[in-house]
Amino acid sequence: LVFDEVDAGIGGAAAQAIGDALAQLGRSHQVLVVTHLAQVAAAADVQVAVAKTVRGGETFAHAAPIDGEHRVAEVARMLSGSTTDSALDHARELLDR
Repeated sequence: LVFDEVDAGIGGAAAQAIGDALAQLGRSHQVLVVTHLAQVAAAADVQVAVAKTVRGGETFAHAAPIDGEHRVAEVARMLSGSTTDSALDHARELLDR
């Protein structure tokens, strides 16, 4: 099952509920979710970071699985746009659910 930004326009408790529902669905199906919400990303078993760059007028995309402190930093960035101590703490809290 593929969901592309199914969580657009929501946040907070609704985002957490969507993340939980997708995680539950993932117990019986293979699920791929494109999201910009930290609550949804943190509910995943595996998180893949996607980056886009433009070089010489050509666009390149790079995707790589992230884990450990790299995942904590990415979830923190998704939460606040930075990796401050409070953002990192909040990211760890989300990932520990």
